[in-house]
Order: sequence, then C-alpha cells, then structure tokens
Amino acid sequence: MPPLRKWLILVHRYLGIPLSLLFVIWFASGVVMMYTGGMPRLTPEARLARLPDLDLSRVRLTAAEAVERAGLWAFPDSAVLLAVQDRPAWRFAWPFGDATVFADTGEVQAPLDAAAARAVAGRFAGVPEDRVRFAGEVTERDQWTIQYGGGPPYFKFEVDDGAGTELYVSPRSAEVTMRTTRRSRALAWAGAIPHWFYVAALRRNGALWTDVVVWSATLGCAVAVLGLLLGFTQFRWRRPQRGRPDEPGAPPAAAGRIPYTGWMRWHYLTGAVFGVFTLTWVFSGLLSMEPYEWTRARGLDLPPDTFSGGPLDLASYDAVAGGGLERLAAGRGMREIELRRILDEPHYLVRLAPAEAAAGGREERLHQPYYVTGRANPDRLLVAAETMTVRDGPFAADALLARVTAAAPGARVVESVLLQDYDDYYYSRAGRTPLPVLRVKLADPGETWLYVDPLLGRPLASVHRLNRVERWLFNGLHSLDFAFWHDRRPLWDIGVIALSLGGLASSGIGLWLGLRRMRRALGRMLPARAATEARRTVPS
Repeated sequence: MPPLRKWLILVHRYLGIPLSLLFVIWFASGVVMMYTGGMPRLTPEARLARLPDLDLSRVRLTAAEAVERAGLWAFPDSAVLLAVQDRPAWRFAWPFGDATVFADTGEVQAPLDAAAARAVAGRFAGVPEDRVRFAGEVTERDQWTIQYGGGPPYFKFEVDDGAGTELYVSPRSAEVTMRTTRRSRALAWAGAIPHWFYVAALRRNGALWTDVVVWSATLGCAVAVLGLLLGFTQFRWRRPQRGRPDEPGAPPAAAGRIPYTGWMRWHYLTGAVFGVFTLTWVFSGLLSMEPYEWTRARGLDLPPDTFSGGPLDLASYDAVAGGGLERLAAGRGMREIELRRILDEPHYLVRLAPAEAAAGGREERLHQPYYVTGRANPDRLLVAAETMTVRDGPFAADALLARVTAAAPGARVVESVLLQDYDDYYYSRAGRTPLPVLRVKLADPGETWLYVDPLLGRPLASVHRLNRVERWLFNGLHSLDFAFWHDRRPLWDIGVIALSLGGLASSGIGLWLGLRRMRRALGRMLPARAATEARRTVPS
C-alpha cells in the first residue's frame, strides 16, 4: 500500500474514533431540534400573554413627571408603561442602566425580596402562592439562564402544576424572565444542549466553549474530507481478477471493487453516499461560530436615531391617563404602552392582550449571520400622540428612504421596493418577522441591503454582501433552507431525516468499528504486558 494512502487510513481511523461519537450526537440531536428549536426561553408573546392589564385610572404621573419625581435623566432611550406588582409603572432604559418608577406615587421600585418574588411567580403561573415553592437564589448563570444577557441574580421557584414548571424571577425587574417545564428541559437535553455543547459548566467560560466548538467542528471537517478521499482512493476502478486480490493480504471475498467486507463495507458505502452531507453540515455548523475574519465583517451602520429623528421628548406624551387610549382599545386589555418617536413625531405603541393564548413553544432561530430585530405582532395599536388617532397604514416609503440617504450620504440607493412577501434574506418560515417591509439596496463598499419596517418606522436588518454569502453557507447548507424545498413540507422533513439517518448510520458504524479495534488492541496489550511482568519476576 502506498505510504500516503496508509497515512490517510491511519489518521481517518484514529481521529475518527472520538469524532464518530460527536457525529452520532450531532445527527441525533439535530433531528430533535428540527421540531423543538433551541433552548427553552420565555418568548415575547408568552411574556405579553401573562402580563396583567393596565389600569390607567391609577396612573397619576406622566413619563416626564415620573422621571422628574425620581430625579432621573430626562432623555431615556425607551419608556414603557406596564403593570409591575399590580401597580402601573414606567420602565425607563438608558445606555448606562434602567429604572422602574411607579406611576401612582413616583416611587422608584426597589429590588424584590424572595417573598415578593414568590407572589410575582404565583401571578405569572396563575396559581395560589402555596403551590409555589422557593427553590433558591441563582447567583451565577445556570443551565437555563446561560444564554441571556440580563444576568443573575434570580429567584428560582418550582410550581406545583403537574408540568414541572420552574420560574426565574428577576428581583430588579420584578418579572419572570425564564420559564421551563419538565418537557422543555428534557427536549433541550435531547436536542440543543448536546448539539451546541451547551453544558453550563462549559458555556459559562465563553472563550473555552468557543474553542471547543470550533476545534471539534474543524477536526470533524478533516475527518469527513479524509473519509471522502479514502472513498475515492480505496475504490478499485479496475476490477481485479477473481480470486486474485490486488492488495497483499486481502481476503478473496474482498476482491471486488470495494475492498471491504462486513460492517466495514457498510461504513464505506454509507460514508461514500452521505459523507458529502456530513461535511457540509459540520462545515456550516463551524461557520455559526464565525471563526473567520470575513464572517465577522461589518456592513453599513446607520445612526440609531435615523428613523426617530432624536431622543424621546417625554413632554410630548401627556395623554396616557386621559381616557383616549381606552376608547381606541375598544374594550381589549392593554398590556404595555411604549412611547415611540417616529419620523420626529410622538406615538404610543399600545400592545394589547393577545387575541389567542400564547404559549412558550418553539422559538424560531432566524438568520445566524445577521439578526432581524422586529417581530410581527397583530395585537397592537400605533397611536399618534398629537391627534390621538390610530395609524393603520405604513409610513411613506419616500420619507423613510429620505432618512436613509441623509444618514448615509455616501451610499447611493440602487433600488428601493416595498415587499409584500419575504425574499431570500429577510424571511421567517413561521411568519414571525413583520410584513410589508421596505428593502433598500445601497451601493456602499459592502453592497448593503437594508430592511425597514414601514409600519413602525424602524430598521429590521442590515445585510451586506458577505452576510448574503454566509446565509447560503450556513442556513442553506445547515438547514437545507432553500425555498423550493423547505416550503414543501413534509418533503423537507423526509429528506432531512433520511440524510441525517444516513449520516448517523455511517458515524455509528464507524464508532462501533473503532471501539472494537481498540478493544482488540487492548486485549493484545494486556496479555503481552502480563507475560513481560512474569518474565521479570522469574528468578535467575
């Protein structure tokens, strides 16, 4: 056997033994994640559904008065009126922090103690407090809070509801920030946790976790490439004569075009057929970590006030308790009232009680190379603060486009179009991102495409040329997310599961063969070592 081929075999064999286990885990957990999504989380829809209705008759302070009464800075990035501990409260956010001021007294909300947090958990779960058990204070990120930026401390509670519900209450916000159930935790352990290496002890060390994932995927690519090379080089393109194998020591039964028998033959066949998909999956998974400079490239960044026109002028919002918003809501409960400045004009964004109960179901993972910030929400009203009228239609595309050109004078507009449906780069298979959307193509160095929400005058996504390449290399290869196939369910499910089972079979057979080879080698080593020790102990 040529030395190069021999080394290819040895490297593939011994590097493949531990990596075959990872491939088995990745394939099996990937099938689970097709239907469960990622880690458990409290979705915005589920959070809004559990919020109590606002009682505006109890509001005594406008946002401007609340900031002044509390001695806070008068230009917050955001201001939202909601019910906190059954009281109306203004929640303000600045770059340096946030604060909650009760709208009935002007008192700044203090961090909760465990007893008050238990009451919050009971109201959220809709059960009496005696069915909520305090499970301790979480002072560092645990298995279910490692992915969120808010950070501990949390008060953790177990709810006696038959579903094994666990709730995390933030003492700072006085809200439930995480909800898991027995089912969601089990599915995470079968799917996202092994697939992403999301074990808390590892994930808390971000640098170490990144290195482990990147190097595991890189070595996985190497094993897959070597397997494909061996599939080519080991194939006998010229059929040897019957009974005369063309490799010394090969058994007569292996004298066909494929020089293997038994389970090794099946490993060769499944690897040759499914190895390409194994390689594309592990390579696209590697890209999700953005290991290369081009995957971290930045495109055109618009100033944050491009569509607002400047900071919130809290003095422009004084009609919250005047009865106008209740009339416009037409009897539906109001869960949050956010103050928005859109194209220099003040607006109220009223989030209503959902028409249908929202569950904390699967959360769609959108666009790994870039992020879509907005979410579709039919249960809302946009009210012009100056006229107290509901705005039903979109803002003028020309007005939004003028803001873009003013914010990026060096980037010529190549195309602008109002899309009524998704394209290849702004989309959601579950319909979670807003439509219609204004797409603006710019002639900047990154060839950026901007997506703007014309209903709320907000940027949704910025996608440059390399993002678009990565979209196909990650979403396309990793999820086989091609519209011509993905939109035809269950054909997509059947195809992906079949390919995953093929990769699982190849990896599983390789793992079994590797373990069997190690067992034989160990079996030979132990008697040899025992014989050596025996000779050493024989008296001369």
